[in-house]
Amino acid sequence: MQKKMILKSDMRVYFDMDGTIAKWRDVPMEESRKPGYYTDLEPETELLDFLSAALKADKNMNILSSYYTDTRALLEKKKWLDKYLPGISSSHCLFVPYGKNKAEFVETMLLSCINHQSLIATKANRIVRAAQGRGVMEFGSRRAQGFDGAVYGARAAFIGGCVGTACTICERDFGIPALGTMAHSWIQLFDSELEAFCAYAREYPDNCTLLVDTYDTLHSGLPHAIEAFRRELLPRGCRPKGVRIDSGDITYLSKRMRKMLDEAGFPDCSIVASNSLDEYIIRDMLIQGAKVDSFGVGERLITAASDPVFGGVYKLSAIETEDGVIPKIKLSENVSKITTPGAKTVWRLFDRDSGKAIADVVTLMDEVIDERAPYELFDPEFTWKRKTVQNFLARPLLRKIFEHGKCICHTPSVEKIRAYCAEQVDTLWEEVLRFENPHQYYVDLSQRLWDLKHSLIEEHRINSEG
Repeated sequence: MQKKMILKSDMRVYFDMDGTIAKWRDVPMEESRKPGYYTDLEPETELLDFLSAALKADKNMNILSSYYTDTRALLEKKKWLDKYLPGISSSHCLFVPYGKNKAEFVETMLLSCINHQSLIATKANRIVRAAQGRGVMEFGSRRAQGFDGAVYGARAAFIGGCVGTACTICERDFGIPALGTMAHSWIQLFDSELEAFCAYAREYPDNCTLLVDTYDTLHSGLPHAIEAFRRELLPRGCRPKGVRIDSGDITYLSKRMRKMLDEAGFPDCSIVASNSLDEYIIRDMLIQGAKVDSFGVGERLITAASDPVFGGVYKLSAIETEDGVIPKIKLSENVSKITTPGAKTVWRLFDRDSGKAIADVVTLMDEVIDERAPYELFDPEFTWKRKTVQNFLARPLLRKIFEHGKCICHTPSVEKIRAYCAEQVDTLWEEVLRFENPHQYYVDLSQRLWDLKHSLIEEHRINSEG
């Protein structure tokens, strides 16, 4: 049974014409250039029915296709669409000359998604590691750069190791636990802090976490919280989940609060801390003995405030022709911006004894790293820095997602992605994971790839001088 396709109101959907809504006939290229080839293609009726219904429902449907440099194929494709999909506007049809990279048209969106979510997942993982096993909740929706930054930033934070998010829509869309506590405004709505706490405890007796810093944490907030626990929770056979502090010297306050809660008979009541936290503050708090059981981290997580740019790039490295793959390079006076040419793949080398990652190696697509033989690593810029590794595992990192225009990869759940992230971080040495002055994790080139790169650099140098 086929899965039903569900379209959200703001979703923009692209369909490739050839082989998707039109049945592609696998013939020699010369045959496909004959007049009438495209107008005679048979339609995929189920998809066309879906597209027609979606267009009638004002869904944002688009056609993406290519044509040969002569305009005959372009005109034939437009005639085919006029015949089988008359409801689609020409403004929703994007035709790219054959040989051009269609992926260039989605470059900006791809980089936006990958860079932003990789950035937030990385920041979240640093904060989670600083918490040393204590739960970290993502609290940053109101500080995110836009609503989609809040939603997908929360998803990325969960992948990076957060236990949940205050962005409740993520529970609906991604199955990420929605977590949080009461707001200051709840307390301000009542005539007294104690009245507000009691009302909240009656409403949420099984999940009662009270915010105790609205007026005075130690002299008002926590004493009133303890009283509310006694009045409303204990008679119902319930125990408090926690108390939260959102201001002040959290290290000092948490120590005092822990003592007061224990003396009041609530040693199981957790202390939650928030207030412009990041990995550095959390690390220092714990070194100083803070009695905090979990953290809510907002603005400095969702914006990656300490380093808010992830510099992933998307560069042309080769073009494919009938005669094969032609490597391409972009030069720059800035050495780090010189691109690496050719069709490539990436390998990660692991030490067999420790399981730790040694380095990544970028190779040409047809290269295979032989685990049975010693392998020499070298710095691509400072080539005199070399190291020979033995007793290692070589694992290819790239996986094919699309083949002949069809997705062949099963998308894992966000929980599996999160687990995979944790597994991979665990393969890194502690020295690499330091927050300040970390040991460099090496990404090297194979000798063949390095030779290709420098041969093209030399070729361009000779041509420019000639």
